[in-house]
Amino acid sequence: MSRFVQVTLLFALLWNETKPVVGATYVAAVYEHHVLLNPQPLVTRTRAAALQHVRQNLDVYEDQARRAARQGADILVFPEDGLHGFNFSRSSIVNYLETIPDPQQESWNPCREPDRYKNTEVLQQLSCMARRNNLYLVANMGDLQPCPMKSEPASSCPPDGRWQFNTNVVFSSDGLLVARYHKQNLYFEAAFDAPPQLEIVTFDTPFAGTFGLLTCFDILFQEPAVTLVEMGVRQLIFPTAWMNQLPLLDTIQIQRAFSLGANITLLAANVRHDLLIMTGSGIYTPFSALYHHAHKGDPEEGMLLVDTVPVLEPLGMGQSVVSQEVAEQQESTDGTVIDGYILFVDSGFCLQENCLDSPPLFTGSALHHPSSTTFTSSMMYDPFKFVLLSGTEGNLSVCDGLFCCHLKYQQLGGSSAELYALGAFAGTHTVNGRYSLQVCALVCCAGLEPASCGQEVEEAESKMDFLLEGRFSTRFVYPSVLTNRLVLEQPQHLEKTVDGRVAMKHSNMAGGLVTAYLYGRMYRLDRGHS
Repeated sequence: MSRFVQVTLLFALLWNETKPVVGATYVAAVYEHHVLLNPQPLVTRTRAAALQHVRQNLDVYEDQARRAARQGADILVFPEDGLHGFNFSRSSIVNYLETIPDPQQESWNPCREPDRYKNTEVLQQLSCMARRNNLYLVANMGDLQPCPMKSEPASSCPPDGRWQFNTNVVFSSDGLLVARYHKQNLYFEAAFDAPPQLEIVTFDTPFAGTFGLLTCFDILFQEPAVTLVEMGVRQLIFPTAWMNQLPLLDTIQIQRAFSLGANITLLAANVRHDLLIMTGSGIYTPFSALYHHAHKGDPEEGMLLVDTVPVLEPLGMGQSVVSQEVAEQQESTDGTVIDGYILFVDSGFCLQENCLDSPPLFTGSALHHPSSTTFTSSMMYDPFKFVLLSGTEGNLSVCDGLFCCHLKYQQLGGSSAELYALGAFAGTHTVNGRYSLQVCALVCCAGLEPASCGQEVEEAESKMDFLLEGRFSTRFVYPSVLTNRLVLEQPQHLEKTVDGRVAMKHSNMAGGLVTAYLYGRMYRLDRGHS
């Protein structure tokens, strides 16, 4: 059966000194939608036929908006591609598109002023949905804009003379269109264009302050995701149509990791589509995670998640922040430039309790020497350097060039038929997207052969107490602990220091370990590959 899991943080995090606004909460809802697809997406439909298809999905949205409203939701998020589906060509999607006015340029309530613009039936229904249910509503749809637009030269126009954008729209609780965001980082989307200029879009609410918008593949890139965080935005909206890929980029993995690493609340709504391995939605704060992840054999159906979440203090009130310009001038002890936006705590860390004044676990030459024979195996299409865990406890190190990862572990029960490995990768990922990484990962291998390390695993029996650590050349490091049958666990202790050292400690696991990682993004190196 479909299920959801709630995890609550019961201890203080040293990762970020996050403070909620005392007593201030709001009710957030996300809906994982089993999208009703066009069976022939490459065949161009008439406008009437396209609307007939979209209204089948809108009817589901109407039901879920009523359910969310009955539970007191202040804001409801629907997924990417949830209204029309996917796999369209540029021409076959055209009658699904509507021209969406820019809310920064004009004020328009489609429910109250339906006759202002023609061919805006979808916008009107979404607006009225928000108004009827007295909640803020976020949906994803297609936007058709004339080319050239006011702010661009004609020479930038696509050959067919029109812009087609993958677009998030936001309506206030009275139906006013308050935000429009065009997706920046497309993922094999032949029907859509990337916007000619980067859009950083936020909107304000009376119940929780400012929210920022991003879509799906955007979460792996600096713009707009990190740019929004650097602006001080603490709550991000994330419609997605994410195809899960273990062992590092399952949907709930990256959602939770980004929420923790960026120290923000993330409202994530995914599409449910089993054939494309799409599932995984959640409401994540630095303190808690309410999420849903379907499994093979579960009924293919939608899932509404509703949770009361704290309003976070704006950045600058509860923690120290440095600007991008200043951060990029800071250097680690080995001379590597570090980029980032958070000024981290500078203290030691060890496995024993109450020993934060001790020196770091791995020091000196241990930072640059692997502890045993390494081997290379492909993980997520990247050549990771691995070292196998041997015995029920130990200390391990593995390096990819000068980037080294370190592990202290104690295995508690489990199966002798399970093999684990510590992996390190520092380089540019180039398959299905190009972005630069530094990753430390403890993974359960798919079999008992070293070549199986890095392959997809969903189930594991072995529980571990561990400390995973590395020295990163970036401050953008995202932590995750994923356990048996894709259940998230909250890291017991997280720490970053000013010299780039990042440590994650976890113990008393409830499920067998599938993957634990520190996922570092070298955003500044992406610029050379654009």
